[in-house]
Amino acid sequence: MVSFDNTEIAFSGKSDGDLNRAYLLFKLIGNNSLVNLGKTATQLAIRLYLPIEGMVKATIFKQFCGGTDLKTCDKTINELAKFHIGTILNYSAEGNETEKDFARALNEVLSTIDLANQNPKIPFCVFKVTGIARFGLLEKASAHSELSESEKQEYELVEQRVDKICRKAEELGVRVLIDAEESWIQQAIDDLVTNAMRRYNTQKPLIYNTVQMYRSDRLQFLKSAIAKAGSENYFLGIKLVRGAYMEKERERAAAKNYDSPIHATKENTDIDYASALKILVENNAFVATCAGTHNEKSCQDLINMMEKQGIDKTDRSIYFAQLLGMSDQISYNLASAGFNIAKFVPYGPVKEVIPYLIRRAEENTSIAGQISRELSLIMQEKNRRKSNN
Repeated sequence: MVSFDNTEIAFSGKSDGDLNRAYLLFKLIGNNSLVNLGKTATQLAIRLYLPIEGMVKATIFKQFCGGTDLKTCDKTINELAKFHIGTILNYSAEGNETEKDFARALNEVLSTIDLANQNPKIPFCVFKVTGIARFGLLEKASAHSELSESEKQEYELVEQRVDKICRKAEELGVRVLIDAEESWIQQAIDDLVTNAMRRYNTQKPLIYNTVQMYRSDRLQFLKSAIAKAGSENYFLGIKLVRGAYMEKERERAAAKNYDSPIHATKENTDIDYASALKILVENNAFVATCAGTHNEKSCQDLINMMEKQGIDKTDRSIYFAQLLGMSDQISYNLASAGFNIAKFVPYGPVKEVIPYLIRRAEENTSIAGQISRELSLIMQEKNRRKSNN
């Protein structure tokens, strides 16, 4: 058993000022009305070119982001490494639609791979396909709609970008996580990642797909992916998450009158997540797992499964991962116990990262239990420090 209640370890990297800022932010994020007001005000300020970047950078950006570029992430990378926690750099500018944007995002991902190759403190790189491909094109490809000649050429460029990233990852031996996104573009992403795994995971797992277990069809998808990798003789890399687009998925399903792909209850999501972990660990001989979760029970379940399968906690085929600025009671206590652990560290120009930060705040608002846990642990540590002074 690993205790996730040890706040001295959990917040060992946080000053009193860091704790106070985090407490205030989580109090604000826990209020749905304030989040909606803040979202509207921020979007209006951006449209009116108001100077809000300084305020954002000093508050929510500082909590959840590592820096504005790779160089300014050095401090966060080194701070996490002091506590044996790796960094997964995530260039978080979202909603790219132009060739210029795609080229810039591609170069940024390639730069993170170069940096990871040079720095053992960075165990993975990560990117979203929508950073290098037009959303509408992925949607059309996922629906198996006939592409026009110009769209076919555009899609070939997407395939080339993905291949360039994965080829470089294989050349340098760097592991790359490819994020899951909305269900109506996910089929194209799955196809791109599967082709990359066939090509570049022949010797070891370097390319990872992401599976969102809040989708009711993903457990079967995962079983099929494992069977396919086994029969075609390549390694499967899986980042396992619960999911990040629940409200959007349900709203679209209702608007377009189709059954929501999302589980009706959180309990069903939790059941499928636990089942997926079990399947992944049981196939550890050719399946590598990155468990992206803020759920303490899921982490303890994985620890128990590893022990049952005789998998050493230092085995690099299994990693735990959480977002920077959240669930430090998991990350720091797992690292202290000797498990492989990394933080997703978003970075990018403040204005370009704002959509990511808004989404982070909205997601947190919908997880009331998570916010309550963060607040109670921060208060527990503040009281512990006060009593020790």
